[in-house]
Order: sequence, then C-alpha cells, then structure tokens
Amino acid sequence: MSTDARNFDKTIALDYIDSVKKQFEYYKWLGEQTIHQLPENALFEQINPDSNSVAIIVKHLSGNMLSRWTDFLTSDGEKDWRERETEFRNDIQSKAQLMEIWDNGWACLQKALEELGAEDLGKEIFIRNQGHTVVQAINRQLAHYPYHIGQIVFIGKMALGESWKSLSIPRGNSQAYNSEKFSKPKRTEHFTDDELKRKGL
Repeated sequence: MSTDARNFDKTIALDYIDSVKKQFEYYKWLGEQTIHQLPENALFEQINPDSNSVAIIVKHLSGNMLSRWTDFLTSDGEKDWRERETEFRNDIQSKAQLMEIWDNGWACLQKALEELGAEDLGKEIFIRNQGHTVVQAINRQLAHYPYHIGQIVFIGKMALGESWKSLSIPRGNSQAYNSEKFSKPKRTEHFTDDELKRKGL
C-alpha cells in the first residue's frame, strides 16, 4: 500500500473517531437536557410495573457503558461483574444520585474513545464471546444509546406537555431552520457542529 493510501486510510479512521465522539456527546446532551427539565419526582415514575422510568433507563445505560467500555480493547464487553438485572430496579434515591450514575457511565465511554487510535479500528474485540471489529462494536453502542435516550426524551415530552422546551427544531420552524442552513455556502463539517457550538459544548 502506498504512503498516500495509508495516510488516506488514517484520515478516514480519525474522522470516524471524531464523528462518533461528537454523536455520543450530542445524545448525552439530549438526555441531560431532558433530565434537567423534569421535576425530580417525574424521574422515577413508571407508567406501569413493566415500563422503565427515566431513572431505570439511566441505570441501564450506565451499567452497559461501564461494562462495554472498561478495558474496551482487551476484555469482553459483557463483564463478569455486571449485574444487568439490577439495572432495572427503580431504586435510585435522588436526582443527584441519578446524575452521578449517568456521569460515571459517560466518563468511562469518553475515556475509551479518547484512547483509541486509527490503528485500533480493525482490531477484534468480543461481546458475550461474539467477535466484533472495533468499528462494529462502536456502531452497536451508537445505535443502542440513542434508542434509550429517545425513550428518555419521549417520557420528558409526555410528562411536561406544553411546558416542554424543544431540543430539536421546534414545530413551525422547519422552513426558517432550512433557510438559515442553505444561506451558507457548501462546506464540510459534522452535522452536530452547529448544535454543539450553540450549546457551548
């Protein structure tokens, strides 16, 4: 392989890592902004005994993150110390405790991503003894976490009703939003760049 080809491959790999960092950060922000909008009691409410409260979803996300991203490249992503069933107990006592659990999970994920190099993306890792390339393992979590954060946002919107503060394009603003985007010249940037800058991230 030529030097140019290797450099091109490295550029793609680094762009991919940068992209997933930004996407995870964006979905982390969506979850946090929903949690901060909700009154504390609403974080623990369940529609029925088989449904998940926001607090349960946070426990599950954090438990998954700690298991998957601890020693990401060197040990199975389903750790023998993980107690997955306990993640679905609605036993968090306060919003402060909930946020500590949330932060611990995300810190583990972010540390693992910061330690990744371009040369790591093709390596094989295992989740429950099933082999994944590093890219496949990241993509698996990049689908899993937004799935649950979408549930958190949905619960928030249902709980707050008209008091909900939109975290995306507010209804009725699509045309203005698109006009602002198309008023700028064509450019290469990550789709979250404007949003993350606007939010001070």
